Amino acid sequence: TNEQLPDLHHHFCVLNLEVHMYASQWFLTLFTAKFPLCMVFHIIDLLLCEGLNIIFNVALALLKTSKEDLLQADFEGALKFFRVQLPKRYRAEENARRLMEQACHIKVPTKKLKKYEKEYQTMRESQLQQEDPMDRYKRENRRLQEASMRLEQENDDLAHELVTSKIALRNDLDQAEDKADVLNKELLLTKQRLVETEEEKRKQEEETAQLKEVFRKQLEKAEYEIKKTTAIIAEYKQICSQLSTRLETQQAASREELEVVKGKMMACKHCSDIFSKEGALKPAAVSKEEQGVDLDDEKDNLKKQLREMELELAQTKLQLVEAKCKIQELEHQRGALMNEIQAAKNSWFSKTLNSIKTATGTQPLQPPPATQPPKEST
Repeated sequence: TNEQLPDLHHHFCVLNLEVHMYASQWFLTLFTAKFPLCMVFHIIDLLLCEGLNIIFNVALALLKTSKEDLLQADFEGALKFFRVQLPKRYRAEENARRLMEQACHIKVPTKKLKKYEKEYQTMRESQLQQEDPMDRYKRENRRLQEASMRLEQENDDLAHELVTSKIALRNDLDQAEDKADVLNKELLLTKQRLVETEEEKRKQEEETAQLKEVFRKQLEKAEYEIKKTTAIIAEYKQICSQLSTRLETQQAASREELEVVKGKMMACKHCSDIFSKEGALKPAAVSKEEQGVDLDDEKDNLKKQLREMELELAQTKLQLVEAKCKIQELEHQRGALMNEIQAAKNSWFSKTLNSIKTATGTQPLQPPPATQPPKEST
């Protein structure tokens, strides 16, 4: 300490605090008497790797880290610090690791240690030769008494720590047993819930399979109805197209017949005088008695044909309107079927999700809003 920590060495000399009063226990027990095991493990590792000199490095590192506290302490305070406060500092793994790093960076010359060892042995031999045996025995007796008192104190401390540790371990054991009982009960409940959940899951799967089968049949039925409706609509459209073609053909035939009638009327001498070339009626130049019976009959026939053609045209238009109404009704039924299919799909999806969430014990999701299929223009 005189070379590494001169100010601390001087303070110890003033207090008459010798090295053996605090360091002998470190060296004899390899720091296992007071210091925590996490620190002792590091010291043992370094001892096996570097040799015995690492003990001096660790001792110097302890003195360096505690220098400020030791310089302010008296004799009793220093001994108490070495016995109680210093070991508490290194209960944390991080502090022990930093101490080992600092100890590895301290350089202790091996030659000087051997030199100090020889000087100490020589000094002890000279003191033993010059000293009165009675004084030596008294001093040795006093030292042994002090060591005995110190060992008794340490023994009391260790006994107190042992009793405290046993009580703490017993309390921890009781708490662990209580916790184990609680965990076992929770495990049994969890297993029971798992069995119930698996049974519920199996039932839900069966129900889901049944619902899938039902919805599949309904979907096939709806598709069949849609195909049937589509075929009917196509047939009605074809009928309407045929009716329109027939109406146009009849209109063209009526116009041709009208042209023929007009041509006959223009070819007739009497009719040409009555009608102009544009078909307008001229002022009567002769009386009704002079027109003749043939003209009246021909007019009656033309009027009769015209009424028949108008009646047929009205019937054709009526059939066309009925066909359009039927088409609109079928398309409305198709839209209603599409809505029912979509509602059935959404209901099945909602029931499936609710069943799954109920089986897992979570809040069921809200079913998605039913989307209306776009209405087809009629």
